[in-house]
Amino acid sequence: MSHEQSLDDWNPRTRIGKMVKEGYITSIEEIFQSCLTIKEPEIIDLLLPKMQEEVLAINLVQKQTDAGEKSRFRATVAIGNNDGYVGIGEGKSVEIGPAIRAAIIHAKLSVIPVRRGCGSWECTCNAPHSLPYTVGGKAGSVRILLKPAPRGAGLMTAKTPRIVLALAGIKDVWSVTQGHTRSTINFAKATYDALRNTYKMISPQLDWERTS
Repeated sequence: MSHEQSLDDWNPRTRIGKMVKEGYITSIEEIFQSCLTIKEPEIIDLLLPKMQEEVLAINLVQKQTDAGEKSRFRATVAIGNNDGYVGIGEGKSVEIGPAIRAAIIHAKLSVIPVRRGCGSWECTCNAPHSLPYTVGGKAGSVRILLKPAPRGAGLMTAKTPRIVLALAGIKDVWSVTQGHTRSTINFAKATYDALRNTYKMISPQLDWERTS
């Protein structure tokens, strides 16, 4: 069954899902402007069809039960459309494939908008190639600070946040990190938290939240 056929056969279970499939909601911006919660991954499939996926880590986790040790794979996946939307998800299963698919579904349900801009004093192009201002994020012991960079600087950060930032559509940024950054999961989540914080500051120039 193709992806298009699966969406045609999709039977929405939530009010938002029904509105999306029936065409009452035609853009992802309408959902975030109304502070609605996405509870079905098919909503992202319809409104953001160009999402890309990147597997960040696959770990073997073990749990002690009465019957002995139970081993499962844990996958961490990042998704984004390279144009202002990104998500992070985790999934567990006894096989790698189902774990990755579960992580992708979780990532779709956690998609957030990312405010982009040109906040570097060294660059006045006003294009959305970087961040509008400095933001920070944290997860576990990991702390990350993302600073706007001028055009052409590139993503001056480690591999894990570089993948997440690229999927969000950010091309130039400087970063400062602290903590146990060898933990790929927390490093990715800290970057995701920083990007989510881009919309926690109200900006008169970039506020689609103010519009009704």
